[in-house]
Amino acid sequence: MAAQMTDAHRRFLQVLMSHGIMEGSEARKLHKHCCEVHNVYYAHDKLADFISTINRQLQPLFMQIRKGMSEDDGRAHYALVNLAETEITKMASDYTENELELFRKTMDLIILSENGFAPSTDILNLADQLKTKKMKKKEAEQVLKAFVEDKWLSERNGEFTLHTRCIIEMEQYILSNYQDVARKCNICHSLAIQSQVCESCGIGMHLPCIRKYFRAQTEPRCPQCNDFWTCDIP
Repeated sequence: MAAQMTDAHRRFLQVLMSHGIMEGSEARKLHKHCCEVHNVYYAHDKLADFISTINRQLQPLFMQIRKGMSEDDGRAHYALVNLAETEITKMASDYTENELELFRKTMDLIILSENGFAPSTDILNLADQLKTKKMKKKEAEQVLKAFVEDKWLSERNGEFTLHTRCIIEMEQYILSNYQDVARKCNICHSLAIQSQVCESCGIGMHLPCIRKYFRAQTEPRCPQCNDFWTCDIP
């Protein structure tokens, strides 16, 4: 018999909604806290079951709590995803039309790049090329800052990549709209933006997945074709 939705589940959902995305260790702490506050049975290894109960209630609303991985350090994250909106239109209530166009063009640069990053200079150069309404570079800088604050983009040393929240929420959109270039990690089978690619067979792997996989191997060989892995192990 499926577990029933309780106030502990509702509290967990409310907190996750307010955060947008939550790192795995924080989600586990929240799970324990919600169960203790509402006197609901708690087991440290039952977070997945706890979330499944919430997801059954969210299904008619076309919402789902999804688990994803940070491409930077491999840590698990949880995000609430709107399944009814499969495109960037899910951001439409927060941004203007030309801001959304800038985001789409930024996503193009990131996904089409070799390393999953787009330099800020390349993004800012797009500001006066927007079809909806051109932006001044100063304005574009503020929009990029908002994308980072809202956890759609991450910035590192003047370069931008997709935030973990964005990857979790838009994985299907990216796989559908960038079929020729978007790939899934050969190890965890999730969308890989920051990845290394086998020069022989073309499979890709997340950097954290590469570290974990090759740590257990005597020599670095591709898990697909068994050829020598020529990229530097991160």
